[in-house]
Amino acid sequence: MIKNFCYLLFLLALFSACKSGNKTTNPELRDFRFEPVKGIKYTEVKRRFSNGLSFNPEGFMQKPSWIIEVVKEDTMSAWSPQKNRMQNFYLQFDHGNLYNFAEEWFKVKHISKDSLVFQRVQVNNKIIAQDFRSDVNMTFYAQTYIKNKLKTTADKLQKPTKADTSFILKRSDVVNASSDSSFAATEPVVFIPKSKVVKVKKIEIPGDKLSGRTASYNYIFPEYRIDIDRAYRDFAYKFTAIVDFQGNIHVKSISGIIPEDTDQKIKVVQGIADIYIRNLFNVMPGTTLGIAHNSQISIGVVGKAIKKP
Repeated sequence: MIKNFCYLLFLLALFSACKSGNKTTNPELRDFRFEPVKGIKYTEVKRRFSNGLSFNPEGFMQKPSWIIEVVKEDTMSAWSPQKNRMQNFYLQFDHGNLYNFAEEWFKVKHISKDSLVFQRVQVNNKIIAQDFRSDVNMTFYAQTYIKNKLKTTADKLQKPTKADTSFILKRSDVVNASSDSSFAATEPVVFIPKSKVVKVKKIEIPGDKLSGRTASYNYIFPEYRIDIDRAYRDFAYKFTAIVDFQGNIHVKSISGIIPEDTDQKIKVVQGIADIYIRNLFNVMPGTTLGIAHNSQISIGVVGKAIKKP
């Protein structure tokens, strides 16, 4: 009896030792474990906001693109388009089911051999951003589940839904009714030169983890540089405008001017947009899911006067 009691005490002590520590040091204490799904390759099939759509009212959308595989409890492998191969990353547990890998933060919501659900979280200076950037749920399916059970492809699963299309149609109807309204176009405005005296460049701004600027910044806040030779005089302006669904440009604000000059300068820049940009470029409006709609852009325009002999 004493021997059995001592053995029981030993087992309790062993169990207690196994469960010692905290969630940071002991994965067995966490709500989710990755070890049971080790070696399964998952493809991201959808990203949805809490409203169940791929878009928010401002036009923000992130396309599903990740491919991941658990290597071990503290290591996640992710597909790198730049290196064209899977790359290992340290899988860091933080708190509240928050994990970090590949320089991104995620809140784990579901783990199974068939699927994973992560909430992408934007963290700036150790503070979670309470906006749309932290309201994106990412769903992954195991590649074998897609092929053998669903009998489809990841490409088909990643396509926007009928609900997404209906939402964009309704949003477009609303913003297109006024030149003061817009939302971000996933396919931004395109300027096609009709003359050799003009050139255009779309400014691509790299993502910046410290400022919280992601790769989607370039379509949400598209920026262009337009150069015009043989202008009536030298000028340089940086302004924001709404390009409507028909390609018309409506100047809204100008950088670097004093408030009392605003109205007069807007008339000047609107004239440049109407006379030069609209006549020297084919302006293709921004679109989302192939639907043209008003969208806001920034333009830096530089005109150089004809040099007199």
